[in-house]
Amino acid sequence: MPSKKQRRRRLKERRHEYEYVWVDEEGHEVEVEEADAAPSDRRAAAGSKGSTKTPARGARAGRKVEPPSWRRVGRRALLLAPVLVLLMFLIRSKNASSTAVVAQAVFFLLIFLPFSYMMDTMLYRSYLKRTGQAPPPRGRRAKEPKPKT
Repeated sequence: MPSKKQRRRRLKERRHEYEYVWVDEEGHEVEVEEADAAPSDRRAAAGSKGSTKTPARGARAGRKVEPPSWRRVGRRALLLAPVLVLLMFLIRSKNASSTAVVAQAVFFLLIFLPFSYMMDTMLYRSYLKRTGQAPPPRGRRAKEPKPKT
């Protein structure tokens, strides 16, 4: 359901009649025929707003996704470990010792590290598919073909 603000805007658009015009290079307004005018061109057709061209939606550059690395996962774990230990100390039971709490935090980190690397790998592969790039070869090194003798 539209909000009050959206309803007021819609009613205002219906009250006012819009005249579609184009602004040429010299700044003169040129009328547009009805067949050429589209309701989505209201911003460009206003005439007094300044620029006539608006950037396309997908015009901004996307964020480059780096290939997964254990070093990045380790840095993430170094940031998460103190927070996890502190949180577990706050929610621990009265009977739990400090060593038990730290051991649980280490256990959760051991689960988190491979999972984080796996998620980085999935994101990187989906990024490569979206951009149309070839995925890197499986394994540590690309095997070179043996020379024929």
